Amino acid sequence: MIMNFFLKILIICFVSSACIAQNNIDKTLKKFNRESVPYIQPEELVPQQNAIILDTREKSEYDVSHLKNAIWVGYKNFQLDSVIPKIKNKKSEIVVYCSIGVRSEDIGEKLMKAGYSDVKNLYGGIFEWKNKGYPVYDNQEKETEKIHAFSKHWGKLLFKGEKVYGDENGGKER
Repeated sequence: MIMNFFLKILIICFVSSACIAQNNIDKTLKKFNRESVPYIQPEELVPQQNAIILDTREKSEYDVSHLKNAIWVGYKNFQLDSVIPKIKNKKSEIVVYCSIGVRSEDIGEKLMKAGYSDVKNLYGGIFEWKNKGYPVYDNQEKETEKIHAFSKHWGKLLFKGEKVYGDENGGKER
């Protein structure tokens, strides 16, 4: 009887935290994004093998963890001229992502303005990807639980994995 009660409480807490995380990401994206780049949900991206995935975070974030086969393009130092030779077909399916989807929207807009016609923004970014249990990889292409959480403020939206902060190759845990 007591075990049943604790099991029910545990399940309620787990479901509640997932709903709160999703709700917070929803609110944050509504506040900071214009939805100018169509979203793709993590579960929609998983079965797609043809998409070119671009990581729009800083190199230190990418080195800690990124989606499999993602190409780092950066944010502050993003250079469209360096992307064009890598993606010659402007009809290629491109998915951009960052921590939650704010910076990637900016890069997605630049790609669309340059004539790329099939650009999508990963909804909730790498945080939502990890929150839903999908794998991430380090700079050695090994699966990792570490996620660069950007800052303590933004890190509140990450509920799974090991939060890492800092600029070193692997970050500083806090």
